[in-house]
Amino acid sequence: MKIAIFTDAYLEVASGIASSVRAQKQGLERLGHEVILFCPGLDGSLVKLPPTERKNVIVVPTCKVWHFGGVPMARNPGCVRDFIIRKYPNFASFDVVHVHYEAGCSLAGILLAKQFKIPLVQTMHGREDSAIAVNVPHPFKAFVATVLNRAHAGYIPHKIKVHKDDYLATSLTRAKMWELMVNHANMADIVVVPSKHFGKKLKHYGVKQPIQQLSNGVADNLLIKNVKVRELKEGEPLKIIWHSRISREKRFRGFLLALKDLDMPYELHAYGIGNDFLVAQAIILRWNLNAKLYGSAERKEIFAKMSECHISALTSYNFDIQSMTLLESEANGCPVFFCDPDMKEVMPTGSYVCTKEPSVEAMVKALRDLAKHPDRIKKMSQVMLKHRKEILQSAKIDELIEIYRSC
Repeated sequence: MKIAIFTDAYLEVASGIASSVRAQKQGLERLGHEVILFCPGLDGSLVKLPPTERKNVIVVPTCKVWHFGGVPMARNPGCVRDFIIRKYPNFASFDVVHVHYEAGCSLAGILLAKQFKIPLVQTMHGREDSAIAVNVPHPFKAFVATVLNRAHAGYIPHKIKVHKDDYLATSLTRAKMWELMVNHANMADIVVVPSKHFGKKLKHYGVKQPIQQLSNGVADNLLIKNVKVRELKEGEPLKIIWHSRISREKRFRGFLLALKDLDMPYELHAYGIGNDFLVAQAIILRWNLNAKLYGSAERKEIFAKMSECHISALTSYNFDIQSMTLLESEANGCPVFFCDPDMKEVMPTGSYVCTKEPSVEAMVKALRDLAKHPDRIKKMSQVMLKHRKEILQSAKIDELIEIYRSC
């Protein structure tokens, strides 16, 4: 098959969407399919990607000034669509279009699929309502959500209206973003969701198209063959790795405040960038935390450091629908620590620590309890290693191809 993939996720940062998209492209190409990937990029190139991964990656017109959290943004969908038609006048030769987001480049993918009558698959990756609610300061949240909603509706009709309620659309901001997500998903022939709980939420707010649950997959070439079972030995510091965005919606600053109150030996190795990076630096310096920020890094470097750590942390709440952080930890045999009970769906039983609530106090209590029972680290790691090959992209790719064929 000839497949066009569209994403607004910048491929050179530590991002779950970027990691899953790159893994899908590699998996499809390994089976002989032709994949062209369209995405935004800095200065028209993706120089940090390995040369083998840069092949058939097309950087679309990208805003030169406007970035979101240091991540480049594609220009408006019409501009991107026209650019692609000029570059690929035979765009109708694609067998399927697979879209992985809801912004400019992804909207262009939908417009092209409809224009050339190509089957369209849409993967819904995240809670955009939470992204706006957390990252945009008061009192601008509702204004930004309304602007984004109306801009989106200028390219895709919003036939479904979402109003405030007591479930998830608890504010005008959240209602506007749920409306955007639902109408975006309804443009597809098949909607793919990484977790069942998110599929239920989309259906609740009005997604009418068929919803298929398909887990993201970890790139096979990242698997460390001889990874060892983690063990926390007496007197040894608890070695923690963070390999997600350093951002407000991930609640990294809350995790740092939990470390401040730990009263036990620990090390934190944090990879990623985001809108809380400078705040995180300030907290680490102020409280003299035993934490190191590495910034953005390639997955191979992150996996190598993870193989030395006892546990991987993800402290978002009501935001992630299936974090690649968790899947990558499972592939590495590294137990996970998280705060969102929804994440239990995507992890093997007995492989994680989930706090009773998302508060800093609950994080401190859970970490202290783990330190008192170091044998749990070994048991959780053994469970991870038993299941780790199940979440590789090679184990998921046949399901993805079947979705393509069915639409």
